[in-house]
Amino acid sequence: FCRTGLPSDITVVVDDVKFHLHKFPLVSKCGKLARMYEDSKSNDKKSLWTTVLEDFPGGSETFLTAARFCYGARVDFTSKNIVSTHCAAEYLDMTSEYGEDNLISQVETFLHKHVLRNWKDCILALQSSSHVLKSADKLQTIPKLMNAVSTMVCTDPSLFGWPMMMYGTLQSPGGSILWNGINTGARMRSSGSDWWYEDVSYLSVDLFRRLIKTMETKGIRAESLVGAMVYYARKYLPGLGRWQSRTSGSNNNKTASSSSSSMSPVDQIALLETILSLLPEKRGRSFCKFLLCLLRVAFILGVDGSCVKQLERRIGMQLELATLENLLILNYSDSDTLYNVDCVERMIRHFVSSSSSSELSDFSPPSLDPGMSPSSLRKVAKLVDSYMAEVASDVNLKPDKMRSLAAALPEGSRPLYDGLYRAFDIYFKEHPWLSDKDKEQLCNMMDYQRLSIDACAHASHNDRLPLRVVLQVLFFEQMHLRTALAGGTNVANTGTAHAMTVPGQEIVERDGWVTVVRQNQVLKVDMQKMRSRVGELEEEFQNMKREMKKRVSKSSSSVSSPRLVKMGCKFLLPRASDAKNNDTAQGSVSSTPRSAAAAEHALPRSSRHSKHRKSFSFFR
Repeated sequence: FCRTGLPSDITVVVDDVKFHLHKFPLVSKCGKLARMYEDSKSNDKKSLWTTVLEDFPGGSETFLTAARFCYGARVDFTSKNIVSTHCAAEYLDMTSEYGEDNLISQVETFLHKHVLRNWKDCILALQSSSHVLKSADKLQTIPKLMNAVSTMVCTDPSLFGWPMMMYGTLQSPGGSILWNGINTGARMRSSGSDWWYEDVSYLSVDLFRRLIKTMETKGIRAESLVGAMVYYARKYLPGLGRWQSRTSGSNNNKTASSSSSSMSPVDQIALLETILSLLPEKRGRSFCKFLLCLLRVAFILGVDGSCVKQLERRIGMQLELATLENLLILNYSDSDTLYNVDCVERMIRHFVSSSSSSELSDFSPPSLDPGMSPSSLRKVAKLVDSYMAEVASDVNLKPDKMRSLAAALPEGSRPLYDGLYRAFDIYFKEHPWLSDKDKEQLCNMMDYQRLSIDACAHASHNDRLPLRVVLQVLFFEQMHLRTALAGGTNVANTGTAHAMTVPGQEIVERDGWVTVVRQNQVLKVDMQKMRSRVGELEEEFQNMKREMKKRVSKSSSSVSSPRLVKMGCKFLLPRASDAKNNDTAQGSVSSTPRSAAAAEHALPRSSRHSKHRKSFSFFR
């Protein structure tokens, strides 16, 4: 009710709220109400006229502001009500035709002189415009505000007044900044390229998307825009706390967790899809890390397959920049495995199928991504081997998954197979029930010639490997030592041409000759150790042959024993008729005297069996 002392002759209904007003003040200022009143006037004289304003922008509160202006009361314009008041004035057609210096002209003057020139007012105006977006877009109010914000982001923030940030906090006293000639006793945070991230994070998802698009047209750098998107996503999406804890403090973590909990899962999915559509096709170490965090959130929220596929493709194209910690994505589906191995395998195949890493342009400056080199395939191979070693401890992981992960990379991507051997060894240790067939199928994925000497030495004593694999490793280990020894000798002979001697037969170090000789001596010692191990292996073979010979002689059948063919060396087990010849041959190979052999035959059966059981343990 309007307290003027006069009875009201017009009733305006806005959002079920009735305003009992007077005809003359409203009709004289509002063109829409004037036309409605003229159209409803009839020949019969009516004392009261009622009208309903449908879809009034801003609701009853904004209409009350317009009505106060019509009655000549004082109206305070603020950055929070300026957009809705502008929309209401346009809805009521309060132009200069219905009164000089009407509401529309005053709103536009305040908007251009005060709001569009101040960062804080622009942000508050955008925040308050969420419920009148359609009307504000028709009036070009939202584009004006976004252009103003984008322009201020490109400009030095000190030019727009102090303090710049609405929600930023001042640091401890110690500065000497003057504000209107008064010493504030505090100083503002150092302004970098990210000073505006926090303020724009309070905008709605739709306004934030449109603001980023506007900033792109203004030529703002892609890394700055990505930084704003990362800040916004950290604040409202769950599951990013692990990445966020390294880049912000605990207070920010609490704020982000409360903000994400206030947003419904449906809105979070919409936000994730919006962020993904805004992210540029770029590559970078931190950018790849953020994409992996988004992928983890996508699995938590259960988004559709297209969003997950797009994330996997973009991560796969820059997989060499990923880290092991971020690749360990838990399995949030009904699968038995602990980690989402299928997702990682798809990203590896995306990496292999991509023609080259140059499809994605780098962020500028390139120093943001140190370590970029053409050996991206080797980096990914090392990363995959480390990932396989990490997931190998999962008891529910099937051998087929390990085999498919190992085969996802092409041949030649691994200069050494030590990492893959380590992953298989951990897998065999955590899965002791695997058959030798399954183990051999996995071991066949390795190239034994590309195992280092240390890996060969470890594999030759590894009880978890099948016997066939151990023998192959021993063979190639011997080849490694022979090749290294031959190469060291050749280098040493060549180095003698660059060495000089002095009286007293002392060697003077020149061109690394002394170092090569020392390395050659070390290789000779390793070679002697290898020969001794091979000798022990041959001795064990002779013991096995003697035992099998005894069993064959005692049996009634005269079927000859099968031939053993392994690693290019053929061992023919003796028949009963060749016992004498074999004993003669054994004398030249084995260092055990005949008397010791006879004493061995004289031993009880139990002791002989225990000895053979000990010899068989070498091949487990």
